[in-house]
Amino acid sequence: MSIIEKAVNALGKGSKPGADAEKSGTADAPGATVPRAEQRAPDRQKQPSDKAKARESKPTPPETTREEPRLDELLEPPRERSRYVKLPFRSLRERGMLTPQIPRSAIAEEYRTIKRPLLTNIEGDSITPPIPYGNLIMVTSALEGDGKTFSAISLALSIAMEQDKTVLFVDADTAKAEAGRVLGVPQDAPGLIELLEHPGMAPEDLIMDTNVDKFRILPAGDLHTHANELLASARMRQLMMQLSEENPDRVIVFDSPPLLLTTEAAVLAGFMGQVVFIVSADMTPQHAVTQAIEHIGEDKMVGLVLNRARRRSNPYHYDYGYGRGPYGYGVRERLKAAEG
Repeated sequence: MSIIEKAVNALGKGSKPGADAEKSGTADAPGATVPRAEQRAPDRQKQPSDKAKARESKPTPPETTREEPRLDELLEPPRERSRYVKLPFRSLRERGMLTPQIPRSAIAEEYRTIKRPLLTNIEGDSITPPIPYGNLIMVTSALEGDGKTFSAISLALSIAMEQDKTVLFVDADTAKAEAGRVLGVPQDAPGLIELLEHPGMAPEDLIMDTNVDKFRILPAGDLHTHANELLASARMRQLMMQLSEENPDRVIVFDSPPLLLTTEAAVLAGFMGQVVFIVSADMTPQHAVTQAIEHIGEDKMVGLVLNRARRRSNPYHYDYGYGRGPYGYGVRERLKAAEG
């Protein structure tokens, strides 16, 4: 065989592996480009890794359903929810209200006159015995806009200035909660409604301290469609007795709704020892006052406060008068006589 024939035979034998590789589509063929996915070994695609096997072998934990949140989780425990409110003294002064920083103002003197018979009714004197539950004082009016919230806050702050008294201010106008807004109470603060709705709660869980040492607040709480029924409940009676009896030095002042606009005020009056009735001078109709007082029980001590009566020396000054005596013994007769 010639040298040329031997060379041809040698080339023919060397080309077979390359052709086989090209046909098989493997990466052994020189110059071949194979996608990354196709470069993976077939056995790796089919066989799961050891970690995957371990994960698959672990038992799946049973599904757990979370229980409904408890009331104390919704309201937050006292240690977590802030129970302190800083009274906005500047805003109160701008509204004309009494503030402890100015104890000798004209309005402070006027409220000293208003609170004195109330405190005497609580303690009693040499002539008259103490009034039962006299430290439960409701401030109300016949109609909206007569100044009851103004008077309730100023009266409560005035009593808190006494040496031997503390005050719990209750925002009992649950529909409006205006007193709470004026005093800077957070809008979502739970209060009276929650206490009545959930008997397991204690007043101390929701009562808020303030920057006046002897002045504390129980907010109105959330709006409730059955507020009237809650206020008329046995739980409310129990709560009133508890607040009245557990601390003899405490005076509880309630800012209630107007008597002629809601039924809640008349319900509240049934639990009170004393009622302070606000009359707006030249604004509250005489017949409205008479009609409103008819909603108060005859055994209640009713005090009348004349609000916005102008003095000649100061046409913008507030003036007050306090008429004391049980309903049916003086107050009603004077009102009817005034009507003629």
